[in-house]
Formats: sequence, structure tokens, C-alpha cells
Amino acid sequence: MFLPAWKESSTARVIPPACPRKLAKVPFVELADGRLQGVVSSGSDIGRVYVSSVRAGDFAFACSTNNNRPCGGAHGHFCKHIDALIGEAVLQYGAERVARYLRIDTDSATPDSSEITRTMTATRPGKADASAAAGVFSRFLHHLAYLELAPTTAPLPEMQWFPPTRAVA
Repeated sequence: MFLPAWKESSTARVIPPACPRKLAKVPFVELADGRLQGVVSSGSDIGRVYVSSVRAGDFAFACSTNNNRPCGGAHGHFCKHIDALIGEAVLQYGAERVARYLRIDTDSATPDSSEITRTMTATRPGKADASAAAGVFSRFLHHLAYLELAPTTAPLPEMQWFPPTRAVA
């Protein structure tokens, strides 16, 4: 049976970011588990990060530090960490994809991050359960561990959970 070369490869296709972004302020952003979520660096303490998320559909949000202390700025409205997260998500994935994922109905065909934020805050979103923060932070730390590995083309044992596409003779 003939398979295309990309199916026999041990690498996955990577979708390039919509725009280049700097990782210092928001080192980790993802659209996963029905939320826009990520890790945002503190502006005042180099050792502190915030885990922020906005749930798709109802835009309920959560923001807390890496040691599960609530964000002081998230009282009934998005804090600056969530604003930064939305801005970086738009750079990473593009505004249309972020709006579609969060199920936002915008007035324009090509929304920007400020329009996405304005549309969500107009609905008066509530506070979400912050229990997802631990999983988001754990995934962020897992991604950081890959930065410590030496460059190689050899397979990583933890990535070998993919089922084989053909029998090896």
C-alpha cells in the first residue's frame, strides 16, 4: 500500500503563526478545552506568572497566579492579563480564528483584538471556575522542558505513542 510521504513522517505539520509575536509577555497561548487560555508574565515580579482563560460562548473568565492566588485586577471585568492573552492569541492564530473559536459574533468581517475584547465584555461575562489553571500551567511547563533538550533529529520516546501506519517487516 502506497502512503503519501507526510503520512510516513514522524513530524507533524505546523501551522505558522498569523503574525510574529514576542514571547516575553505571553509565553504560552492556546485554543483548547473550549477556552482561550495561556500564561501571562507579571509586569511587576519576574518570578510570577498568571494563568488566564476565557471560556467560549459565555466568555466566563479566570485569572490567577502560578500559585493559585486570584488576580487582583479581575473583578467583574477582564484584567490586563486577559487583554494581553487575547492580543497574543490574535497574533498567533489570527482574529477570525479566535473569534470563531470563542463563538463571537462581530460586526466586521475582519475583527481585531480590541473588537473581540469589546464584544465579549459587552455581554458582562462572569467569573469562571479556575480549576483549569493547573492543567494549563502544567502544559506550559511541559513545553518549556523541550527547550532544554539538545537539538536532534532522533525520535523522542515520549512522542512515540502514535500508532504505526504500516507493519514493520
